[in-house]
Amino acid sequence: MYDFITIGSATQDVFVQSDVASIVTVSQMAKKSEFMSFPYGAKTEIADFSKNLGGGAVNTATNFASLGFKTSTIIKLGNDELNNIIKLKLAQSGIDIMNIIDSKKHLTGFSIILVSFQGDRTVLAHRGANAYVQEKEVNFEAIKNSRWVYVSPLSGDSNKILDKIANFCEVNKINLCINAGTTALKKGAKYFSKILKTATIVVMNKEEATLVTKIEVRQDTKDEKFSREKIHPDIVAMLKALRGDADTVVVITDGKHGVYCYDGEKIYICPIFPALVVSTLGAGDAFSSTFCGAIDKYNWDIEKALKYASINSASVCGHFGAQEGFLTFDEIERRLKNDPAFKVTTICV
Repeated sequence: MYDFITIGSATQDVFVQSDVASIVTVSQMAKKSEFMSFPYGAKTEIADFSKNLGGGAVNTATNFASLGFKTSTIIKLGNDELNNIIKLKLAQSGIDIMNIIDSKKHLTGFSIILVSFQGDRTVLAHRGANAYVQEKEVNFEAIKNSRWVYVSPLSGDSNKILDKIANFCEVNKINLCINAGTTALKKGAKYFSKILKTATIVVMNKEEATLVTKIEVRQDTKDEKFSREKIHPDIVAMLKALRGDADTVVVITDGKHGVYCYDGEKIYICPIFPALVVSTLGAGDAFSSTFCGAIDKYNWDIEKALKYASINSASVCGHFGAQEGFLTFDEIERRLKNDPAFKVTTICV
């Protein structure tokens, strides 16, 4: 019996930091975009370099195990040297590797992460075997023997199994947390609304929420500030649209502006926990998996779960790697006690 089983991607992440990268802002009538740029045709020196394991399923499984949960993962690895490397690292982290799928004709996923001097990043990703998980390869018996299933973003053809997993969890009364990526969301609101109704918890960022709901957060033209005291009405509309009439806890992350959560009665507003940002890669995985883990451990205390998730996510931001900086529940609690001003605001709606 597992506490959590994660499903999604596994990659070899290569981090490259160059202090000569420029952040270029391009403004249009309706939006503003930022680009990381390097001199064209030049040989550019790098300031730092490292290799780590990554991918949503691997990151979250490692965090669940670090938090003390019995954990397994369903990922697809390629026919290459990374196969055994990833399995060994997962096993050393206390994760059951018996449900991993091996591919004979694809390579393991691989990413190059370009980190800016601001700590943010641009990812060059080769999905590899991650994009080819088939329903017949998934060990549904293992899923049936887990209290929670955590589905991280699936890529390519692997998205075809999302509704199958969601339906299986609903029929077998398994708690389901979904952190869907843009590939699934682009299938449209009608497709994803069926998935939402089966989820116990759904987590997505503001841009993904816009993609599903078609609700744009309008730029505020007044001096009024939407923060702890008042939440933007478009965010409220997003949260309500995502939850609908389902019994689902909806979480929307909004970068430096924090996180919004809706349980059907209250909206919770959680700021980011103060941190020195080295890299934001993996921060979202740390947040969503810690939130689910704390919900399970602390009997659905949403305020505590949001605080814990924000603290663990901030810890990951302070390290160069998506799995570096994970904290245990005891370590998270100590950091929370050292910052009594860190609060979650609730609004009844």
